[in-house]
Amino acid sequence: MKKIFKTKSERENGTQEKKKLSKGKKRVIIAAALIAVAVGAACYYGGIFDGSDDVAFTKIDDDDIPEDIKSNVIPEYRTLERALACAVDDDIYVIVTRGEKPTSGYEVSVAKIVLEDNGGEENLVVYAMFTDPDAENPISQVITYPTEVVKTDLKNLPDTIELRIQY
Repeated sequence: MKKIFKTKSERENGTQEKKKLSKGKKRVIIAAALIAVAVGAACYYGGIFDGSDDVAFTKIDDDDIPEDIKSNVIPEYRTLERALACAVDDDIYVIVTRGEKPTSGYEVSVAKIVLEDNGGEENLVVYAMFTDPDAENPISQVITYPTEVVKTDLKNLPDTIELRIQY
């Protein structure tokens, strides 16, 4: 059996090489973990694996809102903060109401609509942007009911509707 004796400097050099190698391995592992987390988050939040589809829509001007929605739906739901869908003729409309507000300056706009498949049921997720009045601008002391109506390319009403608010 042959014994190998190393000098102190040889032992220190060997230890430093091992440390350098382990630091390099650590960096590779950390980088791989960060990439895996980023890809996972993109898949989860981007809707890659959840069976969701973006729904095309167009904003409807107040003058072009169907009379059934103007006279029946909006008055019934305008005091609530919610999203709802209704069918008029062969078109599906989504209405987002923000509730009763004490002044002017409150706004609502539909940013995105996504149709998700949840175990055979269709869930419509409406992303709405809520804007509050700017404190520096003058506002009218009048009760308002911020509402937006959009016409979608959907062919059928969804089973459920969910409102997700962004400020």
